[in-house]
Amino acid sequence: MHIESTLLIQAPAASVFALYADVARWTDWDPDVKSASLDGPFATGSTGVIVPHGGPKSKVVFDRVVPDRGFHVLCKLPLCRMRFEHELTPVGSGTQSTHRVVFEGPLAPLFGRLIGSGMRKTQPHALQSLKRVAEERARRPVPHTA
Repeated sequence: MHIESTLLIQAPAASVFALYADVARWTDWDPDVKSASLDGPFATGSTGVIVPHGGPKSKVVFDRVVPDRGFHVLCKLPLCRMRFEHELTPVGSGTQSTHRVVFEGPLAPLFGRLIGSGMRKTQPHALQSLKRVAEERARRPVPHTA
């Protein structure tokens, strides 16, 4: 079972990836995240903690991080794994961003119904916020250095 949303962002993939890499500031664009932290570099194998609004603190593993292409975060639940996939695809001068939540394991159907229904509603809002923040940053003038 999975939930997926895709949106075109008028900003380069590197700019969107920079927002992903700034884990402590995910709250700037993801309304589901109350707080997030990383225990090392934004790289494959790193661990962290995410506290969602209305949910318990969860330890996570960044099981795939590819610069300017995206990342996956794995969260373990009882008899279920929840994987958050964030993928970036360059499209012209912009970037297509796909966010996907995948539920796997014997209790995946149960957690998919319990947790997934809310995510189905909020996931598009997170992408819209990511788009807004990325496009605002992309429009900022670059300071000249002497």
